[in-house]
Amino acid sequence: MDLFKSTKDSGQQGEDIALAFLLKKGFKLIQRNFRSRAGEIDLIMQNENSLIFVEVRYRSSNKFGGALYSVDKKKQSKLIKCAQQYLLKNPTKTETRFDVIAISPSVGQHEIQWITNAFDEF
Repeated sequence: MDLFKSTKDSGQQGEDIALAFLLKKGFKLIQRNFRSRAGEIDLIMQNENSLIFVEVRYRSSNKFGGALYSVDKKKQSKLIKCAQQYLLKNPTKTETRFDVIAISPSVGQHEIQWITNAFDEF
């Protein structure tokens, strides 16, 4: 059973969980929910000399392949285009990468899978 009332609620809750997870790891939040014509990036974080574009996926079940499998080539392409838009507005000389945080419910808590350098950029 999904603990959230709607897809929007579950997405927001998933982002909250991912953000808390990354902050505990020492990351700094740069921006949340960056939107452009190309789409949206859930979290933009910084860690040391890297700027990280984070896609957060929450799934209430693995029935259709789970959260990780929902970041397909089409979604990756949208994220890359959106990141390019962000970088046009906010140029940086730091290294960039794409991470995916997949969250699934587990007994009494959430299971978090964190994939760094989840796919090739540009």
